[in-house]
Amino acid sequence: MPATPSTIYGIGSVTKSFTALAVMQLVERGLLSLDDPVDKYLPVELKPFGESVTLEHLLTHSSGVPALAYAEALINGVVEEGEAWLPLANPEDVIPFMRGASEWAVARPGERFFYLNEGYVLLGLIVSKVSRMGYREYVRRNVLEPLGMKRTFFEKELLESDPDRATLYLLRDGRPKPARFPFTLTSDGGLLSNVLDLSKYLAIHIARGKAGDSEILAGSSVEEMERGRIAVPWRVFGDEKYGLGWIVTWNFYGRKLVHHSGSVLVYTAFAGYLPEEGVGVAVLANAAGYSPYKVGTYALALALGEDPGQLPFVKLERLVRRIEGEYEAFKGTMKATVKEEGACSTLTSAGGKYPSSPRKAATRRLSSTR
Repeated sequence: MPATPSTIYGIGSVTKSFTALAVMQLVERGLLSLDDPVDKYLPVELKPFGESVTLEHLLTHSSGVPALAYAEALINGVVEEGEAWLPLANPEDVIPFMRGASEWAVARPGERFFYLNEGYVLLGLIVSKVSRMGYREYVRRNVLEPLGMKRTFFEKELLESDPDRATLYLLRDGRPKPARFPFTLTSDGGLLSNVLDLSKYLAIHIARGKAGDSEILAGSSVEEMERGRIAVPWRVFGDEKYGLGWIVTWNFYGRKLVHHSGSVLVYTAFAGYLPEEGVGVAVLANAAGYSPYKVGTYALALALGEDPGQLPFVKLERLVRRIEGEYEAFKGTMKATVKEEGACSTLTSAGGKYPSSPRKAATRRLSSTR
């Protein structure tokens, strides 16, 4: 059955913006402070170089602790992509898993960006503890229901009973293979949604927290979430910083773009908006193929009436495409094929014409970008 705007997909790490929104709601109610240390709420010792990790550090991936790979191991195990398997039955299991994580730190809190899924799991647990309801229930009552996002959820039974859901695929050797969804993921990447619901979600950010006559979040809190705090290591536009659950750049055709991508291998996603222009886009896919981030930013460029050919990745892909082809050395002594693979060129050489030489194949990356 063809996909529709209401077809359900997993949105992966776009879920992190929902978790950040939940935290900011509780900050507004005086139940949390971004400066609170994590161990004020949870029995977890997280003190890199003897310094406390705060809620803001977790929200901005600046705890100083690099990826502990809990989510990667979990996802790989569920979709049968890798050998590692991490048997976590619930989010609370991340706490004992993180024992000793401070010794893994390579920077002091607030100094550098290191993507940490585990940090967002802890934030979800803090939301649960402070609100006195499960994280999923909190998000449903305080975000999804007020926005009318009726087909956005975390639960396995809701996905399996929905007739308009995207089949999950794992790409192997370029071919799709049906796979499973890692339902153990929660506040770091477990939400399932559709582009119609996500359009409502993006609309309240554009409207500075307002949904009709109700207010989901104060405008000042939305702006606080959009305030870039720490530079990310990948910078397509040159100035990207991580805010609270969102990545922000001010160089998208001279405008501010707020966005986040997500991937659980079998589902990928992108959500982004331009607050000053009142434009947003959500892109969902049921495999880890061509990046939804690229599709989404291309669509935003078109919505602005700008030339998408000026996007950095489009320029690079066009350049890579220009050098595709068959190459031959002097008098045919060597032949090679250059082929585009995304934003990379792959050169494959199949040996020479010398009878005494065994035929060898070698592959070399010529250029790459993220």
